[in-house]
Amino acid sequence: MAMDITQFLLAAQSANAGERTDAESKLKQFQEQNRPAFLLSLSVELSTDGKPNESRSLAGIILKNSLDAKDATMKEYLVKQWGGTDITYKAQIKGLLLNTLGSSVHEARHAASQVIAKIASIEIPQKAWPELVGSLLLNMTEQDKPATLKQATLETLGYVCEEISHNDLVQDEVNSVLTAVVQGMNGAEQSVNVRLAATRALNNALDFAQTNFQNEMERNFIMKVVCETAMAEDTQIRQAAFECLVSIASMYYDVLEPYMQTIFQLTANAVKGDEEGVALQAIEFWSSICDEEIELQDYEVPDSGDSEVPHSRFIEKALSSLVPMLLETLLKQDEDQDQDDGIWNIAMAGGTCLCLVARTVGDAIVPLVMPFVESNISKSDWRSREAATYAFGSILEGPSIEKLSPMVNTGLVFLLHAMKDENSHVKDTTAWTLSRIFELLHSPATGFSVITQANLPQVVEVLLGSLRDAPHISEKVCGAIYYLAQGYEDAGTSSSLLTQHLLNIIKCLVETADRTDGGDSKLRSSAYETLNEVVRCSNLAESSQIIAQLLPAIMNKLAKTAELQIGSSDDREKQGDLQASLCGVLQVIIQKLGGVEETKPVILQAADQIMMLFLMVFGCRSSTVHEEAMLAIGALAYATGQGFVKYMQEFYKYLEMGLQNFEEYQVCSISVGVVGDICRALDDKVLPYCDGIMTLLLKDLSSGELHRSVKPPIFSCFGDIALAIGEHFEKYFQYVVQMMQGAAEVCAKLDNTDEEMMEYGNQLRRSIFEAYSGILQGFKNTKADLILPHAPHMLQFIVLVSKDQPRDETVIKAAVAVLGDLADALGPKLKMLFQEHSNWIDELLREFLQSDDEQLKETGLWAQGMIARAIQSV
Repeated sequence: MAMDITQFLLAAQSANAGERTDAESKLKQFQEQNRPAFLLSLSVELSTDGKPNESRSLAGIILKNSLDAKDATMKEYLVKQWGGTDITYKAQIKGLLLNTLGSSVHEARHAASQVIAKIASIEIPQKAWPELVGSLLLNMTEQDKPATLKQATLETLGYVCEEISHNDLVQDEVNSVLTAVVQGMNGAEQSVNVRLAATRALNNALDFAQTNFQNEMERNFIMKVVCETAMAEDTQIRQAAFECLVSIASMYYDVLEPYMQTIFQLTANAVKGDEEGVALQAIEFWSSICDEEIELQDYEVPDSGDSEVPHSRFIEKALSSLVPMLLETLLKQDEDQDQDDGIWNIAMAGGTCLCLVARTVGDAIVPLVMPFVESNISKSDWRSREAATYAFGSILEGPSIEKLSPMVNTGLVFLLHAMKDENSHVKDTTAWTLSRIFELLHSPATGFSVITQANLPQVVEVLLGSLRDAPHISEKVCGAIYYLAQGYEDAGTSSSLLTQHLLNIIKCLVETADRTDGGDSKLRSSAYETLNEVVRCSNLAESSQIIAQLLPAIMNKLAKTAELQIGSSDDREKQGDLQASLCGVLQVIIQKLGGVEETKPVILQAADQIMMLFLMVFGCRSSTVHEEAMLAIGALAYATGQGFVKYMQEFYKYLEMGLQNFEEYQVCSISVGVVGDICRALDDKVLPYCDGIMTLLLKDLSSGELHRSVKPPIFSCFGDIALAIGEHFEKYFQYVVQMMQGAAEVCAKLDNTDEEMMEYGNQLRRSIFEAYSGILQGFKNTKADLILPHAPHMLQFIVLVSKDQPRDETVIKAAVAVLGDLADALGPKLKMLFQEHSNWIDELLREFLQSDDEQLKETGLWAQGMIARAIQSV
């Protein structure tokens, strides 16, 4: 039975903290003691027009949060709770919500729409609310229904379509929904709010319209209504109609040909003279077409041009009209657009679309853009100079090097001079364009670079000078230096060109990171990220002394962070961000110097001090610091090898904390990775800590709270531990193998039509095989017989994975490695099993041996040799 909770809901929003806490406590108590009655009481509150708007709004929010959550585990729990609610209560709640759609209060109608959609997301897939769509459609078809009810009904239909899959409705229901929605969009509809709700609902329902879009007559009707709606008087309706066109471009590219001329005219008019929100969607339509055509080009069979969807080359056909339209948008900049990272305007949308057009059509764009660049680049008006620079930078990816090379070689000198332009917008865009040039056209390792021995000194001088410019410009310059350094990675003798400038570059980047005026622009983190890349890509043979000098300077900076005055949570956050950046630099230095025997002593000599600094950093509870310090400790373990054992006693408590950090699951995942680093460094010296580590890892795997992405690394970590401690892994083996077999069964049930789930499944499969390999190698000499009873299951899992469609190469490589490890560890004992499965094993290995990938071929050859030895043994 429902209870009157109005006063509690109002008190829960009181300015008085005591009243608020007391009311929240009473609401929570009611929820825990009688959840069905609590949900019913909230529904009564929401549906009663005489109640205060404040209490009704909060009732709607609590109802929605009682049915859905961002966290997958919590969502699953809430779905189960609703499923277990008495059917009488559920029917009353749903009835009240449907009635609320007719409320005179907009906020109540809106909340009811959202809650109905959340219930629908649970019940419609289970066929538990079959009458919902019919009930909603009655509101649209019955005579004399008020416009407010129609608007709320269309909004609800839109939300429901957003929440459920297109497979959850039968075609008759889809047809009825689309009919109601398209009628609501019709120009004859008097209510602006109804037309707007209908247009937005269509956008959410488009995924359901696949059958309708294959029917020419139905498709023509839908497209006619959408195109007419894009010319409606109301701005919001026009914007919503263009949003529909954007979705249609992505979903139904293959049937757009007959409508493209009309759509081009609509988008051109919108870009030229409509409100910004409408114009942005008109540009987005062409960006979506580019995305589709780029994907089609990627998947086309060379020479034949075959792909499942016909490539209509809309961009190529519209190019001569489309490019001038986009170039005009570049002149519509905002005065303060370079100050705000979150800003998005017509000029930025046009430039982004121009980038995509360049990637779609390649060389053909250059002659259409360069006249605009040449005629505007030297004008006195800053907008013209900035637009010309933006256009130039936007076409650097797509056209061939042969086409770009002459204009970039000529333009580089001009751009370097433009870094001294009087206008900050021009300098900001110039720095971005330079970073694009260095990213895309500076690759000495492949034999082409716009940077030469002759122009490099000027490039470095200009970039380092511009680091002292305004923070937003300096941040873009950091990006240019980042790609300049990256281009010299693995470039042989060419990398020596940068070495003579390295000391100066590092000095200027450290000074930039120390600037006090860049706190809000991410300048400090950009400077440190660039410093990391400069160190990582440097020629170690020539730069080891410079990097060795940088080490104590960064250590000193990290030590000083402990002395910062912390007076607020903001101060604590700034300290944490700085510590994270400095730990990141130390990690790169440790990896660079510690990875080579000649320079490793530099790290070994400083290791004690470095570890003390990392332990000091763990005193800060910020998750970012935790992550960066953990990663750096993993690098230190690798560099110091068995010498790392002296730090384990002090470090172990922080490792435990990391492995138990379910809330900040990235920290937990990194901590699992560090366990692997430590095992590889210490080998059996890690044994005293294994009981504690294994207990936590098994607990993590069993937890429903821990984010699923952490679980594959845990299985890989089992392999690292088994390899490190060998026969001592026996005490954990039975627990681990049960977990692995359970995970293998989960892999078989995953939905491979969902791209995200498929990727997760591949990670899980790969990690299970890595665990098996580690255990097999660890047990090989003394405890191999423990594995024998599980060998048939392992082979069965490999068979299953070998039949995957599509098949992930890294997974199947790990599977074949396990085949070889099984043969190596158990030899003649598996002779019968291998002979029994010889057909599919031979077929799988034959695939590997015919592969163009040398690593796959090598793994296949090794596994073939191991299996042959096992079968031929007496």
